[in-house]
Amino acid sequence: MLGGLLTLAGLALGDVLGHRTTAAWRNLMFVLVTGASCVVMSGLPEHFFPELPARVVFVIKACLGPLAGAMGLFFIGTWLGGLREDSKVHYLTAWGAVALLTAAIVLAVVAMRADLADGHRVLWVSAAVNLVPVVLAMLAVRRASRLGDPLAPWMLLAIVCLAAMVSGHYLHGLNVHGLGTGTRILTAAATVAFFLIASVLGVVRNRQIRQLARLSRLEPGADAATGLHSGAALVTDIEHVFWRTARLQGECTVVCLHLNNLYELTEQCGSGVEHQILATVAARIRRAAGFRCVVGLYHPRCFVVVIHTDRHQAPVAETVERLRSMVGQPMVVVDRQQVRQVFRPQLGVAALTVDPTDALPLEVLNAAERQAAASLNAVPPSRAADTVTAPAPLG
Repeated sequence: MLGGLLTLAGLALGDVLGHRTTAAWRNLMFVLVTGASCVVMSGLPEHFFPELPARVVFVIKACLGPLAGAMGLFFIGTWLGGLREDSKVHYLTAWGAVALLTAAIVLAVVAMRADLADGHRVLWVSAAVNLVPVVLAMLAVRRASRLGDPLAPWMLLAIVCLAAMVSGHYLHGLNVHGLGTGTRILTAAATVAFFLIASVLGVVRNRQIRQLARLSRLEPGADAATGLHSGAALVTDIEHVFWRTARLQGECTVVCLHLNNLYELTEQCGSGVEHQILATVAARIRRAAGFRCVVGLYHPRCFVVVIHTDRHQAPVAETVERLRSMVGQPMVVVDRQQVRQVFRPQLGVAALTVDPTDALPLEVLNAAERQAAASLNAVPPSRAADTVTAPAPLG
């Protein structure tokens, strides 16, 4: 059990170091404090360190469980969304945590003055108090599950494990007769299962919150549909790539992909269908170009990819061919009647290889965009999707 708790604490610490968010710190504190209460009630500290003062161990046993319960109940309320999701659940968990914190302080004061020979009574009270957050958490999670929280049923399973964990640890800590090795194994298994389920659910919910936060804010200079830089932000990105490549004495290739028929389905499917097309095309370009290339949106029908190369990198022609092949494939969009429609891109591609030392980003962009559009006009529409202008130096 201790090994499992230490492993989960290490994973929670890794999440803190990786994201440094309040939610990650909250998850780490939950594992440390609640896990410490389980370890203390198991009797391991006295076994490994018999010289520990009996009074200190007794006080910790009396108050650490309710303190962990207060923290866990508050965190459950936060995990369920707090006041913005459900005021009843918020008040239930928040005021319940305050009451448990008060009970923990009172139990600590009583344990400091109680006779150690008669300490079982204090521990029985602590056990009764520690069952309160289990009941309150179960009520809160059950209500959230009924209201449609998709993760709440799994948390309800964790609360069942929590009930078995709390009961087992206190029964063993109070030396109740009739409990053998099987009960200890069951208690340890319930402890590890509770922490494992709760930690995974905490990480999943934190990831959902981070994703929603990322989607809710649009970076300045970014296109709303694709998230790609456009306008002045795109020019700044290209300037930076030119400067960095010039220092490395390499070359830059600016690729423009002109989507000629972006608005072809607008009249039939509604005005929102182009957003689906733009998002899909942006994802395909990102996948084909990789994350080291600058990808932007010059205007709604013209995507830009800036590739910086040296003698150790693959030929640019391979990347251009991969872009043409992936972006030119048909895609399925959904119209306003929720009917699937097939969109076949008519794509013109042009690539200009320049010396970044004295190249001007805006001039290169304009020249590449004109070549991509001209390549579509130079061939019949039936072949427009296969049109590529080979990389050429800009003199």
